[in-house]
Amino acid sequence: MRAQDSLFAAEPAAAAVQAPLAERLRPQTLDEVVGQRHLLAPGRPLRVAFESGRLPSMILWGPPGVGKTTLARLLARATGAHFIALSAVLAGVKDIRDAVERAEAMRRSGRATVVFVDEVHRFNKSQQDAFLPHVESGLFAFIGATTENPSFEVNSALLSRAAVHVLRTLDEAELGELLDRARSLPASPSLDAAARARLIEHADGDARRLLNAYENLAAAHPGAVLLGSAELETTLGEMLRRGDKGGDIFYDTISALHKSVRGSDPDATLYWLARLLDAGMDPRYAARRLVRMASEDIGLADPRALRLALDAAEVYERLGSPEGELALAEAAVYLAVAPKSNAVYKAWGEVREFVRRDGTRPVPPQLRNAPTRLMKDLGHGAGYRYAHDEPEAYAAGAHYLPDGLQAQRWYEPVPRGLELRIGQRLAELRALDDEAGPSR
Repeated sequence: MRAQDSLFAAEPAAAAVQAPLAERLRPQTLDEVVGQRHLLAPGRPLRVAFESGRLPSMILWGPPGVGKTTLARLLARATGAHFIALSAVLAGVKDIRDAVERAEAMRRSGRATVVFVDEVHRFNKSQQDAFLPHVESGLFAFIGATTENPSFEVNSALLSRAAVHVLRTLDEAELGELLDRARSLPASPSLDAAARARLIEHADGDARRLLNAYENLAAAHPGAVLLGSAELETTLGEMLRRGDKGGDIFYDTISALHKSVRGSDPDATLYWLARLLDAGMDPRYAARRLVRMASEDIGLADPRALRLALDAAEVYERLGSPEGELALAEAAVYLAVAPKSNAVYKAWGEVREFVRRDGTRPVPPQLRNAPTRLMKDLGHGAGYRYAHDEPEAYAAGAHYLPDGLQAQRWYEPVPRGLELRIGQRLAELRALDDEAGPSR
């Protein structure tokens, strides 16, 4: 039995140099690739590139462990191109220059080149720009792999020269197929149904994570024929889901939480909050987002929501995890079931845009401060009506915007929650204004 054909080598020395299982099971042909049928099925973009023998520059965007590096290698092999791999974590401008020189040497020998940059989002703008003239001239095909949104992390000039292909996480059936391939190797233990399902769940769509976990499980129980949930839990410990903090999965999950609150669905709200915390997000960040939701989506329809969100943040600071997380869950549910209003959010945005576009209008004299005799002599504060001295503590007809700026209606309360009463009160005050006429 050859070492590379078994899950782990018989001799310790061989085991020390043996490639990881994920590397040994890396597909060698297009037919061995699991998943990504939306790109690899007949007539789909990458299948066309394979079959045509013509390789355009591209960005492969997707979560970890879905085959970005594998596809890049297979594309190069299918087109007979020389493959140069760079990691943006380790490479610099010198490595890029070396890749260019190697590509020029390949071209002189009549061979095409593929330059593959893993985690291309980690290159800064100047490093990304270094590829532009060579991609433009056709010296090499550029393939970048990234887990981050290329719209934000890849500069527009490079992005305009490369097609973006979105790779998807592997589903349970696809992960099961990979697991079966690993188990088919000699000396590889089988899993009972519960352990198999648990391992696939643990992988969370990541092929590399699945194979690494299975390899660790097998190495921890050498000689075992059948492994169950007990061995799995002992080896893997607490199951953690992929959270990709700061990446698209993270922000997509935050977006789902916010939209669930806005949509008044407390169960979905709890689900997405639990997903975020389970993925390792700092609960303090969750607290900040809840405070934001209270201001943006509930507003004055229920001012208690903001206070409750702030209280939950304070409780978490005092108690920490896991006790403090219950306060966050309580606040999240309250926000979900509270009456909704974005009236202040909209009004604030409109006013800021108006002020940005408008000139700097002077403060009307009656609204100016007059702490000195000179200012009073200049008319500061003259004609100001002190609201508390007026009927109902309201100076009907008074004008508080700059001269020449007509009355505005930026804030329009919604007919829900407390804002229903606010709207009624504003209607009463506006009726008094109409009755009194303008006042200066």
